[in-house]
Amino acid sequence: MYNRLLLPDLRVMLEEDDKQAMTEFCEALHPAVAAEVLEELQTGETWRVVSNCSFEQQGEILGFLSLPYQTELVQVIGREHLSHLIETMAPDDRVDLLERMEPEHVEALLPLIAQAERSDIRKLLSYPEESAGSIMTTEYASLSEGITVTEALEWLRQQAPDRETIYYIYIVDEDRRLTGFTSLRQLILSNPEKQLSEFMERDVIRVRVDDDQELVAQELARYDFIAIPVVDNQNQLVGIVTYDDAMDVFREEATEDVHRLGAIDPLEDSYLETPISTIAWKRGIWLMFLAVVALFTAEVLQHYEKVTTGHIWLIFFLPLVLASGGNAGAQSATLIIRALALGDLTEQENVRMARRELLVGCLLGIGLALVSFIAASFQFGRSPLEAMVVASTVFLVVIIGTFSGAVLPLICRHLGMDPAVMSTPLIAALVDVGGAVIYYTVAINLLGM
Repeated sequence: MYNRLLLPDLRVMLEEDDKQAMTEFCEALHPAVAAEVLEELQTGETWRVVSNCSFEQQGEILGFLSLPYQTELVQVIGREHLSHLIETMAPDDRVDLLERMEPEHVEALLPLIAQAERSDIRKLLSYPEESAGSIMTTEYASLSEGITVTEALEWLRQQAPDRETIYYIYIVDEDRRLTGFTSLRQLILSNPEKQLSEFMERDVIRVRVDDDQELVAQELARYDFIAIPVVDNQNQLVGIVTYDDAMDVFREEATEDVHRLGAIDPLEDSYLETPISTIAWKRGIWLMFLAVVALFTAEVLQHYEKVTTGHIWLIFFLPLVLASGGNAGAQSATLIIRALALGDLTEQENVRMARRELLVGCLLGIGLALVSFIAASFQFGRSPLEAMVVASTVFLVVIIGTFSGAVLPLICRHLGMDPAVMSTPLIAALVDVGGAVIYYTVAINLLGM
């Protein structure tokens, strides 16, 4: 929407080299809106616009640009100017950018950055990818418990300009170990002469610096926090993860799960920003694997070729059998993977889910078997015994498909793997192989071949 309205005017500003108008564009709009419009321009044009506003505004706009675009943009910015610009960015945003840049470019840039920011950057870059440390910010408000409310508010006034949020204030001792927390609301409502130790909360919900980012985001959502503190092995406060970072994690994890459920290796960037060769590779490796699994189904059909030759009608119902089992398994896998993504379930809850899916599979199997029997008998004119072969097989493959779709993701979680690896196409392909074997086994036994 903003692109259609503002982009033509912005192009006129560039043609006329109207620096004052470009400055007003950057400063009058929210940085997110400005970034959305600027991404429609070439990186050189974007820098011509952004370079007309203050360092602080440049850093904010840069933080809202997509990472691939940021990576291209920094190549047209002078090294010295870029070093100052990175200093103004939020710690987590600038680390995300530096991780995308070439290592030699980063090493050449770091000496130009102020010592305090440089140390902070190196520390954040050292944490494992997708850990709490990799998404946290070091811009948090902290105080000691021995001061009064009046002193605390004065300290906060000094800290506020350089902090991402001051609503939560963390209480630390002289060794920076986390001992409690309070909120800005509590400070405002408390007696000015009271010491923080008299009313601060000592039971602090916290996460470790090496905890998985998905766990951190779930903790924030569970307690409805604006931010959550991050501590190291010595319980020293090293940073906080804010709700906006948690939203990014949820979006990232949900996207990965959707990709895996569709049998696609997750894309690092958005679809349009990912090269076609990368998309083809990430999809192709899964398609090749699924094709190999499907060949096992062909092997089964070849094995029972003589049965098919004697009862050619079996071929007519093979798609029904395979689709019933595969679709039931895909449904089950989708529900279980989503349930696992929403929370860390206990072993007892995992067993309960598997039992529920087994019961649901029985109910679905009975319903589909009845429909299959009626269709085979009346629509296709098969004998009751032949119709029973189709109905019995549908009943069995639906149960097996449903149960497999539930159990395989649970096994993946138990082994420490992402349950979404058990994509719905993979579940369907595996159930197809088993369904073909069951179909011909039931036919041989019931028809007395």
